[in-house]
Amino acid sequence: MISTWVSVIVMLVAFVNGARNEDNIQPCARVQTSSSVVPLGSPVTATCVIRESCPLLIGQAVRIEWHLDDRFHPSSPVANESGRVSEVFIPSFNHTRAFLTCSLRASTPQVVGGVLIRAGYPPEAPQNLSCQTNLTSPNTLTCSWDPGQQDTHLLTKYTLHTEIWDSKENHTYKLPPGVHRYTIPRSGFVLFSDMKIYVKAVNELGEAASVPIILEPVSAAKFDPPTILKVQAVPKKYGCLKLSWTLSQQQAWMCNLRMNLEVHLKTADSSQWTEPIPVSRVRPTRPVDQCRLLHGTQYLAQIRVRYQQSPWSEWSSSRFGVTLESAPTGRLDWWMKVSGDHTHKQLNVHLFWKPSKQFRANGQNVSYVVSVQKQPGERGKVCSTMGNYCTFQLPRRAKKVYLSAVNAAGKSAPTEVRIYVPKAPSVISDLTVTPHDDRSLLVQWSSLVSPSPAGFVVEWRPLLKTDLSFTQFEMTDRNQTSLLITSSFEPYKPYGISVYPRFKDGIGLPQTVNAYSRQKAPSMAPKIWINKKTWRSHVELTWDEIPLDQRNGIIQSYKVFYWDEKVLINVVNADPEERRLVLKGLNTASLYEAFMMVSTSGGSRNGSTIHFEIEPFDAVTVVMIVTASGVGLSFLIIFMVITCFSTHRRLKVRFWPVVPDPANSSIKRWTSESTQDTHFPSDSEEPNPMYLSHLSFLDLPVKLTKEDNDLWLSNAEDTSDLGESVCGSPFIPGYSGSNTDSVPYATVIFSAPCSSPAPTAPHVYLRSESTQPLLETEESFTPKCYQNMATDGMPRQQCFFGPCHDCVPEEAVDPDSLWDDFPFLRALAMNDTEKN
Repeated sequence: MISTWVSVIVMLVAFVNGARNEDNIQPCARVQTSSSVVPLGSPVTATCVIRESCPLLIGQAVRIEWHLDDRFHPSSPVANESGRVSEVFIPSFNHTRAFLTCSLRASTPQVVGGVLIRAGYPPEAPQNLSCQTNLTSPNTLTCSWDPGQQDTHLLTKYTLHTEIWDSKENHTYKLPPGVHRYTIPRSGFVLFSDMKIYVKAVNELGEAASVPIILEPVSAAKFDPPTILKVQAVPKKYGCLKLSWTLSQQQAWMCNLRMNLEVHLKTADSSQWTEPIPVSRVRPTRPVDQCRLLHGTQYLAQIRVRYQQSPWSEWSSSRFGVTLESAPTGRLDWWMKVSGDHTHKQLNVHLFWKPSKQFRANGQNVSYVVSVQKQPGERGKVCSTMGNYCTFQLPRRAKKVYLSAVNAAGKSAPTEVRIYVPKAPSVISDLTVTPHDDRSLLVQWSSLVSPSPAGFVVEWRPLLKTDLSFTQFEMTDRNQTSLLITSSFEPYKPYGISVYPRFKDGIGLPQTVNAYSRQKAPSMAPKIWINKKTWRSHVELTWDEIPLDQRNGIIQSYKVFYWDEKVLINVVNADPEERRLVLKGLNTASLYEAFMMVSTSGGSRNGSTIHFEIEPFDAVTVVMIVTASGVGLSFLIIFMVITCFSTHRRLKVRFWPVVPDPANSSIKRWTSESTQDTHFPSDSEEPNPMYLSHLSFLDLPVKLTKEDNDLWLSNAEDTSDLGESVCGSPFIPGYSGSNTDSVPYATVIFSAPCSSPAPTAPHVYLRSESTQPLLETEESFTPKCYQNMATDGMPRQQCFFGPCHDCVPEEAVDPDSLWDDFPFLRALAMNDTEKN
């Protein structure tokens, strides 16, 4: 826009400053340059010549100035003496378009002449020239090229040149500016004749031509997609298909051409096409055979064609074909789960299988037979199905079954399946499942060293589908503790993944976790219920479990937000395994609002808001609480009193044992009254035991020997219970010999049964082991050694309570004085004397 205005100004100035004569108008100056179009960045030289008759010079000195657009450029020294010629030199012209003006310096500058200079680059040779023939009606040849990366900044014209060699015809096609593609009509080429084609680019700085190409138009044609007529099995050739095909209807007239062909195939249950298989120089009338395919397998086939080096056509539509069937080959991978305990005579078996890498079904309709016999038959068959699992029962004594695949051509070799009863050991720990991508999960686990498993089984199934046919499994060896499982995992859907340890003689207990390939926020949040107010300041909230199909991930947390009128927000985290929460520390007489936020690793969702109010205490509530507390306290006191009275005697004996008091003994009354009527029964009568608070009696049928004496010495700690285990007390009726409320006083040993008449041998008396003192003056430590007392007054040395360090012979003492410390024994002695 600025350059246009400058040009207008220059023309106006030239008109105003020009001298008018009779016939024309001449400008005051003339500007000359070497070229008005120069290469960008090249030097430019210009000369300005002032006419002598220019009216602007009358009476004024000449002074010439140069401007490139609005920028001043100093001039070179004047070329002649008059000063009417000026020259300017620009070392590098960096403008694509600029006005160079010449002006006179006076009171006001006056432009007297100027010139427009343009700069750019010569054209580049066109690149990547290519042509393609269109065989549809009408037939055309379209060529295109790349003008180059550099902008010339100048108007560049392109022309397309063709030379037909057979007819010696030359054609030139001019293109509009900026167009780099041209379509040659059918009259400008011959389909089966070679021709030379090139492109020429021309601008004001030069011209350039592309590298010529020589082609036969038909070999540059992109054919229409061919048509597969039919795909059929080759008779008596397993794994081969024959494809019959033809060109499109518009190009069927070229059926005698030898075409290059490519075929690619895929099985009906696959999503990946095989690599294209080339077939060279084949006529459309000739079928194409494809071999080395799977037996009895349905294939989809597509083809594409080209002539010599022409572009490939698009792929044809798909057609199905099935190869000849043969008997299945290879083995099946299997996985079995057995249930049933030792009380059942039958085992429940769930058997799953899948093709191994070596297995080939070799047929369309393949069924599977489970039999207890190696050669499958109707007699030993337990299951027949076309699925991938079977459920049946077997006797507990069964050890193996056989799995075979069957099609119309035959059956496979049986796969032996051993029946393993589940084992108790669980050696799997730290089972984790992490998403690898949207279609795969990474399963990792740890295994105990002992017992060492022989391998592992990884099993997975969708939890929202109950059909067992969706169960899949993978076997691993003993050293592998991770597995990347790839399947058609659906995002936001739960899958149960279990890892079983395999032992040589059974299957161990599994560890199972739930996993998602991708997670997002739950589709719903649970509704909160106010279950009960556990206390005036406590409220229990409960909620239902989110349905499994609405979770969209593993629930990681429940958070309850609640606030009162003061809008003080509180947050409480709930255990994800529980569905209840108690809010504590609430203010009475306050209205609360609350809502729940449930979260997974993929997002969170908020539930609806609920309202609840904490009521204050009233008089009725206070009376009820006080009454209930009083009644409870009363019952507690009554219970404690009853308990104390019922256990009074037991507690008294526990803390204050019964100790005989010799001073208040009733021995005299016992000797005067009881012994008078005492009748010692004969051997045939039952004895009438009597209690002496208490004395124990032992019968010794023979005289104590030295060995017997040693026996007692070795068991001196048990002498306090000797009397209770034999005869008991002969004086108190109903005595059972184990009165725990009394303290044994002494043990009397008879040389004859206690029911016999008075013995002639003296009795033996043993002091009790009780540490309670019998008299106030007696010490409580271990008793001293006592002597056996005879009625004849002669002491007999015999120690029953330890070594007889104190048993030293003493002088004769009055027998009556020896009984002073033992009133009970004294009574026995008196009774014995009376009987004698």
